[in-house]
Amino acid sequence: MAVEKTLVIVKPDGVKRNLIGEILSRYEKAGLKIIAGKMTQVKRPLAKKHYTDSEEQIVGMGNKTLSASKENNLYDEMIKIFKSEDPRVIGTVLRNAMIKFITSGPVFAIVLEGENAIKEVRRITGFTDPSKAEKGTIRGDLGTDSIIVANRDKRATENLVHASGSVEEAEKEIVLWFKPKEIVKR
Repeated sequence: MAVEKTLVIVKPDGVKRNLIGEILSRYEKAGLKIIAGKMTQVKRPLAKKHYTDSEEQIVGMGNKTLSASKENNLYDEMIKIFKSEDPRVIGTVLRNAMIKFITSGPVFAIVLEGENAIKEVRRITGFTDPSKAEKGTIRGDLGTDSIIVANRDKRATENLVHASGSVEEAEKEIVLWFKPKEIVKR
């Protein structure tokens, strides 16, 4: 098993609801170590670097939304909302909504380290849509939003946390959010 580092961001909805302690506790109980953390008000330039306008990320967000709408028999409704079936169009709308949301209030950024940290964090965090996340996960127990409702409103899903999805993504995100001196060496 590989020791990995990963980034977690408690989003404005989690900070506003005073859930930082509960969220950190769940990761620590799973054996993950917090090696950096800071409260910050995200400015647009950082948000735009985090949620890039790369073709891969934009199309990925669009495809994820289209796929979820098909799985939930809401495809026709999503097409009406976005007035398009083009994942790039949908992804661009969602990227802009995510930038607006992440800059709407303070966030708490964390670097966690542990055995298979990325997979473990994703397991503890739960499915992206809080309304569909399993009980026992952060989003399943503490989440209150729904992707379908958020998409209808053309806004980001208020799903408490962001968690890096891969080793490559984690490496890029950690450098974006933290200076090397802010990370505890173990």
